[in-house]
Amino acid sequence: MTRGNQRDQDRLKAQKKAAANAKKPKESASSLAKRKEADAEILRAKQKKKEDEKAEAAATGGGK
Repeated sequence: MTRGNQRDQDRLKAQKKAAANAKKPKESASSLAKRKEADAEILRAKQKKKEDEKAEAAATGGGK
């Protein structure tokens, strides 16, 4: 019964994968909040730069 053997092999593979993922440290709430704030600050900076470029283009009368 090769099909039964395949199920057993897949089950073992899944168990190994789950065990490997269980060993990884989880992100704490404080570090998650810090990362989210840093990401938000980067996005705000990008938006400001884009708005400044758009305002500059409008002031010079040029555009894409």
